Amino acid sequence: MRFNAPIPIQKIAGQINRVFIGPVNHMVMGISELNVATQGDLIFVDHPKYFDKAIQSKAQTIIINARIEAPEGKAIIISDEPFKDYNELCKTYFPAAPLNGKINQQIHSTVIIGNNVALGNNIKIGQNVQIMPGAVIMDNVTIGSNVIIGPNAVIGHHAFYYNGSNEKHTRMHTMGGVTIHDNVEIGANSTIDSGVSSNTEIGNGTKIDNLVQIGHDTVVGKHCIIAAGSAIAGCVTIKNHVTIWGQVGCTSKVTIHNHVVVLAQSGVSKDLEEGKTYFGTPCIEAKQKFRELAVLRNLSKPIEK
Repeated sequence: MRFNAPIPIQKIAGQINRVFIGPVNHMVMGISELNVATQGDLIFVDHPKYFDKAIQSKAQTIIINARIEAPEGKAIIISDEPFKDYNELCKTYFPAAPLNGKINQQIHSTVIIGNNVALGNNIKIGQNVQIMPGAVIMDNVTIGSNVIIGPNAVIGHHAFYYNGSNEKHTRMHTMGGVTIHDNVEIGANSTIDSGVSSNTEIGNGTKIDNLVQIGHDTVVGKHCIIAAGSAIAGCVTIKNHVTIWGQVGCTSKVTIHNHVVVLAQSGVSKDLEEGKTYFGTPCIEAKQKFRELAVLRNLSKPIEK
């Protein structure tokens, strides 16, 4: 998320009572996460495994629990508790709006809203949208035209993102939202979580069945089909014309390429190549999986020469 105006690093570091290493005139443009950081962003890192990735990222301000030299063009904020300090900055600069505040709601006159629908703050809803009874549209949601939101669907729930330090789970403050493009359908009791610092996106023409979970910062492309009971983790990229059948589970940070079909009850644990059909857990190409299953079925039969 971008600030309305650049903020000096001296002010940022002072707010969390930390020292910084880098140019005194260094400016911070916004707050983001390691995986989606852009030029000028502030991020945090608290594990040596990700130090190099953080330093080499596009982020130019890094809160880190190590004393290191600031690379050229970047600044380092030294912290014993990077996540805690980062979370405090998120809450300071992007505080949660009041519940039911009805702040900045832009709803087109053609929108049809059913009974007992809850609408959050900072939402924009386009032409000919239907929102069925009991649905919840939370903060920072943009919905395009000709979209159908099914009964009891929840759009913009907080990101399921927790820091597990000190043997407890602390929720990361959600700053992002959800963007649903034109001609999308969201089935009953489905949930689309907000991005942590950017937006979860559902592409034009995509159809999502009932009881589907889409995690934070996931980007679903155009004209995809996601069937009932599927659960897509956060930070997943699903390209265009992908078909995901019922009860598929997908781990985070994978890419499913164009025209992939994932058959029912499969588990996706790595990137899937374009144009192929997959099955099984962990899923592999369907033809290979079916051959393996045929061999297993024959293991108990007598072998004759």
